[in-house]
Amino acid sequence: MKSKMSLVAGVVLGTALVCIIAFLRYTLYLTSRNKRESRVRLEKFLEDYKAIRPTRYTYADIKKITDDFNEKLGEGSYGTVYKGRLSSEIYVAVKVLRDSKGKGEEYINEIGTIGRIHHVNVVLLLGFCADGFRRALIYEYLPNDSLERFILPVSSSTGSVSVISWNKLQHIALGTARGIEYLHQGCDQQILHFDIKPQNILLDHNLNPKICDFGLAKLCSKEKSAITMTAARGTIGYIAPEVLSRNFCKVSHKSDIYSFGMLLLEMVGGRINMDAKTNNHCKVNSLEWIYRHLEKGEESKIRIEEEGDATIVRKIAIVGLWCIQWHPVDRPSIKEVTQMLEGDGSHLNLSPNPFMATDKPKLNASPHGEDLDVILEIK
Repeated sequence: MKSKMSLVAGVVLGTALVCIIAFLRYTLYLTSRNKRESRVRLEKFLEDYKAIRPTRYTYADIKKITDDFNEKLGEGSYGTVYKGRLSSEIYVAVKVLRDSKGKGEEYINEIGTIGRIHHVNVVLLLGFCADGFRRALIYEYLPNDSLERFILPVSSSTGSVSVISWNKLQHIALGTARGIEYLHQGCDQQILHFDIKPQNILLDHNLNPKICDFGLAKLCSKEKSAITMTAARGTIGYIAPEVLSRNFCKVSHKSDIYSFGMLLLEMVGGRINMDAKTNNHCKVNSLEWIYRHLEKGEESKIRIEEEGDATIVRKIAIVGLWCIQWHPVDRPSIKEVTQMLEGDGSHLNLSPNPFMATDKPKLNASPHGEDLDVILEIK
């Protein structure tokens, strides 16, 4: 009896081991196949891409360009950016990506999207590296870093003054809007960025803004204005409500408008003079504060330094508040945003309060004459 039970146990154990080994071999096969497919897909894309301009470099070239990664400019979840130069006069920023997830969609996305764009307010892609699984992107070098460094909150207790004028901030806001307008309306296909934020607005030596980081961008037809997505994308604090919840509203170019509105309000919110004892205001509280003061017409606590600054502040704040309306159909188009920023702002009306509790989503007619039809993104 024991012999028979031992035999059965041996058969069961042997069968289990065979199944485990088969499963592991199949998993290894799938992993290896996915890596091969990813590499073949990338190589095919790059082969087709040769005629579109940016130069392809080897990893050895990248090491030489960056002087063996000598000077780091920044680091993020995507990888690390180093300063380099192509010649004695041409400096560049080299983004070295960490191991890409999936099939390298973000890398292909960035090259395929930004590589064919040439606009004064969009960063220029000069080259790329796809040497095995080592990947990098080479951009024009912009010496003034990003907008983020110029809109940090200032404290009245320190007596510090802003390092950039309101007139220049208005110039940056308008230039960024023109860049987004080009992406939405000036390209062969509409480009939705999905990650508009201060860190992705780079500034050249004259503080001219240039939109960067197109890893999350999507292409869609210009004839339609909404897009289907399988997952939320972007940066918390700048993501439109409809991107966070697919049950809310249709994702469209209006999602970029929302992010841009948060950027505009952060420009204003970063200049609020807060007493050191109350400097624990969160971002949302400061935005609500901006709306309440505009609504009541009370004296602003925004740091004002020159004549005309108050007018600029009011205009940027009102445009930002229109952009972050809860329902996409209530937000202006980027063309309307640009026109508002170009004007003197004297005729701008305050938007409805975007911080009040909202009712059910509005999915129908838009006051701006748009009907957001759902479409599939262009691959």
